[in-house]
Amino acid sequence: MFHKNHAEPSGARGQSSAREGRLASFRPSRWRAPKELLLGYGLQLSATISILVSFGILFVLVKESLPFFELVSPWDFFTGANWSPLLEPRSFGILPLIGGTLVVTGVATLVVIPVGSLTGIFLSEYASKRSRKIFKPVLEVLAGVPTVVYGYFAITVVTPALRTVLPDLGVYNALSAGLVVAIMIIPTVASLSDDAMRSVPNSLREAAYGLGATQREVSLGVVFPSALSGILAAYVLAIGRALGETMIVTMAAGATPQLTLDPTESVQTMTGYIVQVSLGDTPVGTPEYLSIFAVGLTLFVLTLGINLFSFWIRHRYRQAYS
Repeated sequence: MFHKNHAEPSGARGQSSAREGRLASFRPSRWRAPKELLLGYGLQLSATISILVSFGILFVLVKESLPFFELVSPWDFFTGANWSPLLEPRSFGILPLIGGTLVVTGVATLVVIPVGSLTGIFLSEYASKRSRKIFKPVLEVLAGVPTVVYGYFAITVVTPALRTVLPDLGVYNALSAGLVVAIMIIPTVASLSDDAMRSVPNSLREAAYGLGATQREVSLGVVFPSALSGILAAYVLAIGRALGETMIVTMAAGATPQLTLDPTESVQTMTGYIVQVSLGDTPVGTPEYLSIFAVGLTLFVLTLGINLFSFWIRHRYRQAYS
C-alpha cells in the first residue's frame, strides 16, 4: 500500500518561508501604528495651519478694507484711471497700480518662462553630473540673494546698460525692474522644472530612444510634456513672486502711478504703493491709510485668480492626456 507524501519539496518550502518573511516585514509592529498615526496628525495640523493663516490674512484685509469702501465707492476704486491718494484733489482709481504691476510682471514672465524652462531642460537632460554639481548650487545661491541687492543692481547696472541702447530711457522704468525680477525668479523656475523632469520615468526616455528619437526630440517631445504639470506649477509660483515683489519695483520702477503699457515708462506697482504709505507718515484711520488694505486685497484676489486659472489649465491638461 502506497502512502502519499504530503510534504512540500524543500525548494517550495524555502520560497514560502522567504515570502512569509517579506510579508512580516511589512506588518505594522506594536510601535509603528502609533507613529504613523502621529505623523498623519502632524501633517494634517501643518496643512490646517497653512489654511488658517491664509484665511486670517484674508479676514484682516477684508475687515480693514470695509471702512475704506464706505468712504470710496468700489466702482470708482476699481474703474478709476487716476491714482492720487496723497495729494489734493484725492483720487482712488486703482487701474494705474494694476497696470504698473502687470507691466512689470509681464516683462519678467516673457523672460523667465523661456530662460527658466531651457535651463531646467539643460540641467535635467543635457548636463553631466559634474556640470550639474556646479550649476545647481549656483542657481540656489542666486535665489537666496536679498531683493534689495537686486534693486541696487537694477539701478546701477541694468538701467545704465539699457540706456546705451535706449537713450531716452528714464532712470526709473518698468523694463529694468521686470528684467531684474526675472533674474531673481529664474532659479525658481529652473530648479522646479528640473525636479519635475527628473521625476519622469526613464522608461519613457528609453522607449523614445528605441523608436529612433534624438535627444532633442526626447527632451522636448516626451520629457517636457510629461512633466508639464509640475512645470506649470513652477510658472505660477514665479508669476506670484513677480506680482508680490516689493523692493526691486520700489527702487527701479519708480513711483509714478500712470496707466500705460509702455515698459520704458516709470510706473508704480501695488506693492510699491503699500511701501510708500507704510513708512509711517500717514495717520491711522484716514482714507490714505485704509487704501493700503484695499490695494492689498486687490493683489490677494489677483494672485488667487492666477492660481485658480493655473489649476484649471492643469486639470484640462490631465484630462486631455489621461
